[in-house]
Amino acid sequence: MKLNLHLEEQPFVLNLTNEDGLVTTIDASPEIGGKNKGMRPMQLLAGSLASCMSIDILLILKKQRIEVSNYTVEIDAKRADGVPSPFETIELTFGVDAGVPLQKLENAIKLSHEKYCSVSASIHPSIQVNTHTKHIE
Repeated sequence: MKLNLHLEEQPFVLNLTNEDGLVTTIDASPEIGGKNKGMRPMQLLAGSLASCMSIDILLILKKQRIEVSNYTVEIDAKRADGVPSPFETIELTFGVDAGVPLQKLENAIKLSHEKYCSVSASIHPSIQVNTHTKHIE
């Protein structure tokens, strides 16, 4: 994997480009001079965990011939005070339509988190990741 990060605009607006030319804008918080033009790095990290697990989960359910039409993940991440301020907990609430058995979803979540998700495997073990499920309409 090769990525390119460059300063797009002073003081902290950065563009991250992948090998396919896709671009994500990253910025610092306004409290330290950011312009609110992009996601913060820690938001991207929490979102990357949810996204990585979601791809696994949706693939697992698809292989089980379970059709998912509505799917959401609510992310609630808590950080430690201080510098650095790493995540202490990340709560992920996975929502699916009522036609998906929650036990199947829970099994797919467990497989993703414990076996398949590369982002999950890359997160420091001191960060507590909790998962929850619910049906959505």
